[in-house]
Amino acid sequence: MENLMFVYCSCKVIWTLLITILGYASSLPVGDDSICTAEELAKYSIIFTGKWSQTAFPKQYPLYRPPAQWSSMLGVTHSSDYSMWKKNEYASNGVRDFAEKGEAWVLMKEIEEAGEKIQSVHGIFSAPAISSGTGQTSTELEVHSRHPLVSFVVRIVPSPDWFVGIDSLSLCEGDHWMEEVSVDLFPYDAGTDSGFTFSSPNFATIPQDTVTEITCSSPSHPANSFYYPKLKILPPIAQVTMVKIKKNQLGLPAPYLNLPAKSNEIIDTVSETPLDCEVSQWSSWGLCRGICRKTGTKIRTRFVLLQPANNGMPCPNLDEETGCEPENCV
Repeated sequence: MENLMFVYCSCKVIWTLLITILGYASSLPVGDDSICTAEELAKYSIIFTGKWSQTAFPKQYPLYRPPAQWSSMLGVTHSSDYSMWKKNEYASNGVRDFAEKGEAWVLMKEIEEAGEKIQSVHGIFSAPAISSGTGQTSTELEVHSRHPLVSFVVRIVPSPDWFVGIDSLSLCEGDHWMEEVSVDLFPYDAGTDSGFTFSSPNFATIPQDTVTEITCSSPSHPANSFYYPKLKILPPIAQVTMVKIKKNQLGLPAPYLNLPAKSNEIIDTVSETPLDCEVSQWSSWGLCRGICRKTGTKIRTRFVLLQPANNGMPCPNLDEETGCEPENCV
């Protein structure tokens, strides 16, 4: 009996110890940020550069009502317990509203609630909109050793529900913060609107789809504004650079000065994206014209749907003639 009691007590102690260890482990952040041992806080300057030019993206490039531009940036520094958006997963209501209409209130509320409930958010940051497809905007952000991840979204304007952004990029490398990080950005579809073109009318996706990357061949439809079947990959539509702000001798951040002084417009060298001419289907053949008992001619026509650009394939002939026998001759 004493042996049985000893075994029972030993099992009880081991079980209690196991529960304590598991409870402690579950309170730790998960993911790569759990191994960040850098100094507690770091500040970064974040510079967003739009590269959405008519040269790089000639197809259906928006010139007016509204012209090509970028919304304001909305971002967050956080732990791996929080996710603003993620490829191949469903967008939240907040991301949907931001991607479709540029409205940030619901997304802000989602971020604040995540910070309050599971303390997964360290800070929110934002940067002004850019009124053209090419330009720069910037702001500052702060990361923490327990919240070293950065996520943000910027809406492509105009578009159905397209955006660019970063999902959970860690600025921490073990025991130190990265000095500078640059990332090329490509367009994403939030999966909430089924429009194919920049100016498509609102057409809700039912049921909602997941967030997907838009490529030169996907969606595989000629009407898609990013459909360039001759390209292997799209050129970057934007770029983001984050530079660690160093403290000067007085302990104050030293400003990052590598920004345009007078305007947010930038001049960027990009490879030209060739755009082939697109034409309609042939019309029906017209009436046969000519003198009776002699060979006449009839014509069919087509028209240009999309003008070529950047040394793309030129347009073919828009009319075609063939011989025929005139009808209704006496």
